[in-house]
Amino acid sequence: MLFSSLVVAGAALVARSQAQSDASVPAPGSTSLQAQSSSPSIEAQTTTTVTVTPSSTGSMQNQSSSSLYIEPTVPTGVPIAGDYTGALRPQIHFSPPKFFMNDPNGMFVDSNGTYHLYYQYNPTDIVAGNQHWGHATSKDLYTWVNQPIAIYPGAEGEGIFSGSCVVDVNNTSGFFPSQSNGVVAIYTLNTMEEQTQEIAYSMDGGYTFTKYSGNPVISIGSTQFRDPKVIWHTPTESWVMVIAYSQDFVIGIYTSPDLKDWTHASNFSHHGLLGLQYECPNLVSIEMVNATEQDMWVLTISINPGAPLGGSITEYFPGSFNGTHFTAVDAAARIADFGKDNYAGQFFYGVPDFAPQISIAWASNWQYSQVVPTGTLEGWRSAMSLPRVNTLANITRIGYDLVSTPYDLTPLYDAPLAQNSSLGNGTVLADYSNLESGAIYFEVNITSIPAANVTGTANFTFMSSVTGERVRGGFYLGGDTPFFIDRGDIRGFDNPFFTDKVSSNNIIGPQGTFMMSGVIDRSILEVFLDGGQRSATQTFFPEGRLDVMLISAGGLNEGVEVSVAAWGLKSTWATEQDMNGTVVGNNTMSGNSTMAMRRRGMFGQM
Repeated sequence: MLFSSLVVAGAALVARSQAQSDASVPAPGSTSLQAQSSSPSIEAQTTTTVTVTPSSTGSMQNQSSSSLYIEPTVPTGVPIAGDYTGALRPQIHFSPPKFFMNDPNGMFVDSNGTYHLYYQYNPTDIVAGNQHWGHATSKDLYTWVNQPIAIYPGAEGEGIFSGSCVVDVNNTSGFFPSQSNGVVAIYTLNTMEEQTQEIAYSMDGGYTFTKYSGNPVISIGSTQFRDPKVIWHTPTESWVMVIAYSQDFVIGIYTSPDLKDWTHASNFSHHGLLGLQYECPNLVSIEMVNATEQDMWVLTISINPGAPLGGSITEYFPGSFNGTHFTAVDAAARIADFGKDNYAGQFFYGVPDFAPQISIAWASNWQYSQVVPTGTLEGWRSAMSLPRVNTLANITRIGYDLVSTPYDLTPLYDAPLAQNSSLGNGTVLADYSNLESGAIYFEVNITSIPAANVTGTANFTFMSSVTGERVRGGFYLGGDTPFFIDRGDIRGFDNPFFTDKVSSNNIIGPQGTFMMSGVIDRSILEVFLDGGQRSATQTFFPEGRLDVMLISAGGLNEGVEVSVAAWGLKSTWATEQDMNGTVVGNNTMSGNSTMAMRRRGMFGQM
């Protein structure tokens, strides 16, 4: 959930862990188990049941999330207002009204088709800490309404760390005897002594929460045990949790009939890139496309620090899941996004099983997220990625691949900026200085690429006509077909860990085709290759506004065809502003519908 300095409590924690070295726990999540077994087996762990004793703070009956400890400067019952007009503020990406945001949490879609996004939020400073659950809602995944803070710490020194939400349609928890849309949040409570798992329930559709009086629901005496993601597993009719024993490089799998009593089922350990710790796991059933295999499951794990480019990154594992054990198809480490700024992505609960799954990630990196200039210049830090539609494919030479594309952008299209169906070895230049949002969608399609002796490049550049700064990228059709993004000519932020160039390789399709598309949104660029077989997220912070687009192709073989299109995108925040340019958010809370979920339009235009 957070970088290690937020979760390591120093010598006092070590002393406490040593004092608990004889505690019985279901998996190697605490420091104490390392002395007993340096390589714990999955089989030895599969039948252990968690016995949970409620903490002293859990004895209070049904305390609401806002009736415990509240800092005087943190508002309750009303959203925090924000100014979204800043030069670096993205206009179609979600960002907090002010102060610091990191991981997406608790994401679900309700029976009205409203998407709920919670997020790690410090409502008092522009750096991480003092963790609450912020909240926003949307009908289209682009137009967000800021809601009041959803879950607050219960005492000074506590933090509400990452977690998930589910809709308890069948009232398995017993919290909702007269409704079918009760929401339960499952999150990590972080203190200096321990990380425990707690639940809170909402009777108004996820707007306000009451903390369960029997918390914690899982406690193993560890300071590195966090980020529960819970799903409903229909074949076994049980709740399933994946959770990180972070510094043991273990993902634990738990099951429960009621979200209160949890049994440890198995472990998934030491797979892929390890970094220095595992965080923010997700387990999701997903549609297989263009393959004969049956639909599959994907387990994602975020690692931080220790990504190949430094800092944080997310990897994923395709496989099968039987309700208690996840088995990966192979030992390969697959990266979800080859950029520097995509971490802790989460899938929305409530999307049907084995359908295209919708996700959002945090568009930053722990190496520099707390010092980027948006904090001092505009009073906020961090944005989320675009919402993405995800499927799994089995691609020639590559094998299993998580294919991610932006959720339908067409409702945001403004006037076209460029269209050329026969660019060839040519250039398209567009001045978008009059585009208020500064946000653009662009795509390049190349066809009739020969099977051998391929040459040529396709490139894009976004630059400032005032300062000369630029962000650029491009694809080499020959050789080992590399693609690159370069943010090194942007001068508004300098940091030794702000890697200026990233690259990947993308095989040309068997029909001799290649496509790249992307969205640039003031201070964030997301690029998708060949319909999302590869994707990259890069933030950048220019001194001058980018206002010129250049797309070109050169050196192509005879007969290769190139088409280019670009559209300006409407700001989704501009429609939320009052006469003073302030986004106030929702001051009236609503929920509690029990309508059946509407599938139509769930994935936008596919």
